[in-house]
Amino acid sequence: MKLLLNRRPLLTDPVIDALSSVTAIIVGLLAGLIILFVTNANQALYGFEAILTGGFSDLNNLGQVLYFATPIIMTGLSVGFSARTGLFNIGAAGQFIVGAYTAVLVGVRCGFLPGHLHWITALLAAVIAGAIWGAIPGLFKALFNVNEVISCIMTNYIGMYLVNFLITRTIYDSLRNQSLRVSASANIPKMGMDKVFRDGFIVSSANSGIFIAIAFAVIIFFILEKTSFGYELKACGFNRDAARYAGINEKRSIILSMIIAGALSGLGGALLFLAGSGKGITVVDILAQEGFNGIPVALLGLNNPIGIIFSGLLIAYLNVGGFNMQLYDFPPQIIEIIIAVIIYFSAFALLVKGFLNSLGKRKRGEL
Repeated sequence: MKLLLNRRPLLTDPVIDALSSVTAIIVGLLAGLIILFVTNANQALYGFEAILTGGFSDLNNLGQVLYFATPIIMTGLSVGFSARTGLFNIGAAGQFIVGAYTAVLVGVRCGFLPGHLHWITALLAAVIAGAIWGAIPGLFKALFNVNEVISCIMTNYIGMYLVNFLITRTIYDSLRNQSLRVSASANIPKMGMDKVFRDGFIVSSANSGIFIAIAFAVIIFFILEKTSFGYELKACGFNRDAARYAGINEKRSIILSMIIAGALSGLGGALLFLAGSGKGITVVDILAQEGFNGIPVALLGLNNPIGIIFSGLLIAYLNVGGFNMQLYDFPPQIIEIIIAVIIYFSAFALLVKGFLNSLGKRKRGEL
């Protein structure tokens, strides 16, 4: 009997994590298929096939998957990192756009910087700007116990309107209602990806930014899992009272966590607008979608930096594949609805994980 009680559980934590995420993806896809049938039953299966295979239909589309995945991996890391330290960084959208503006400003105005120094400086400027913007809710939380969700929402809108104002005063292209294009030297190197990820004369926007995003995911994983600094941040997130009793500076941990989260989001903004795609920051009163997409990316990746890489690639893949549905008489709005439903169901990954955990405990109790 003692041997039976000491047996390893049938469902280990990594297995539960994988099952919960896969279940969320399947449920989301099934919900999307139902919407397709309700909208246009005759073309539903063809449209669904376009979602599943569109990202792999040619190398250009595959390159676009990498391009769209890069910024949401960074904002997913931002949200996931803060969550692991007990904070909910809903301010990724504001940090993202502030970092993006700073990078574009350097990209437009600092063309005198030589060679690779230009784009590197632009990325560093975005990291600093995002870190400063992330520090604001961190300071309010640490010093005045203001809920970070409230302060993050406020900084989101302040950041959006501030960037709109600054663009019109500094780097405004009135004909396009967006920021000016950055100098060629400010674009992140392609590293030959433009020669690989293309379809004839159609070249994707893939660039080395995806490698930067993956590198930061590995760095964040190492910090959280292999360093005493990461242990202190996580301990503070699990139980602040116990962490304080153990001698951990709670206020310092909160502020540093939000600074790092903000820096990650700010870098994500730079990687999107310095990709050499010709994309500019549009002056509109809409929060950056990439910032909010970081939330479901983090949820689907279960706040694990490595899992966030794959969840970011998945969401980008679905977006690229969804564009092909227009070939089957589905309006563009249907694409957004389907992707939104899939993203929504990713939030159930945590619920599924809790259910599987309780199931595993019940089975162990029966043994």
